[in-house]
Amino acid sequence: MTGLAERAGALLGPKHTTYVVALVTPVSTEVDAAGTDVHGDVELGSVSKGVTGLLWHDAVARGEVAPDAALGEHLAVPARLGAIRLSALATHTSGLPRLAGGDVVRRSWELWREGRNPYREDLAGLLAQLEPVKPKPKPKPAYSNLGFQLLGHAVASATRTSYAHLVATRIAQPLGLTDTYVPVAVDQLRPGSVASRNRRGREVEPWANEAIAPAGGVRSSAADLAVLLRAMLDRTVAGVDALDPVAPMGGSQRIGAGWLTGPMLRRTVTWHNGGTGGFRSFVGIDRDRGVGVALVSASTRSVDGAAARLLAESA
Repeated sequence: MTGLAERAGALLGPKHTTYVVALVTPVSTEVDAAGTDVHGDVELGSVSKGVTGLLWHDAVARGEVAPDAALGEHLAVPARLGAIRLSALATHTSGLPRLAGGDVVRRSWELWREGRNPYREDLAGLLAQLEPVKPKPKPKPAYSNLGFQLLGHAVASATRTSYAHLVATRIAQPLGLTDTYVPVAVDQLRPGSVASRNRRGREVEPWANEAIAPAGGVRSSAADLAVLLRAMLDRTVAGVDALDPVAPMGGSQRIGAGWLTGPMLRRTVTWHNGGTGGFRSFVGIDRDRGVGVALVSASTRSVDGAAARLLAESA
């Protein structure tokens, strides 16, 4: 642990004991970690939605998905969901609920009491949960995990592969990200993976399964996140137009494809955060000043404020 991790730790507080951090500026790149090393992979949670947005834009640019494609063209969903545009899924304006049906209350209780992963379906299981789902007739911006699950799997279907393979071949491999991957089962976690821990510090189940992957299943490391931040700032990452805001998302925030843009400590930041049963994450860039920060902690205590301070101090 060097100066960057110490500074992040001072901002996070003593209850964050294991975390990874990356900071890029126009003239430098720093990576650091506490409780692991810079290649220890962690759960990005909903930052995965930003990755899915990149993959969608990339597939459109390749001509694999039409810009106005409907969900039913690429996934076997109930007819009332088939006409939803992928673009609406990408901007949280589809009218879909936050989650699909199923035993949400029981699973939430199991997560709180036992640390169980509440997302245990494969893709077929997710699609089976859609039968009772009804989109709102006049949708307004509303955050939807379900929407991004379907978006990512629709893009994968259109390209005749899996979501995990898309992340590997279109994001990780071109950028040389050796620690970034999507486990769809616990036994696919790599040696050195950082364990998930709840607010009390107890180890809990990792979120590793197929259905949730596009909305919360990507894992990465400090070393890889630094490369991703640089590629986002340099606009060399696949599907980079996903960063550009195209619609309102409530308050002062606007949204591109998953990525939010708005004011943060007197800076304009393009960002996404995330939370799982045992991690909290933040990835953001200040494009005006060429600065980016990624901070992920093995805890369920927020890292947003600390990450925003690191970003503002470095701009």
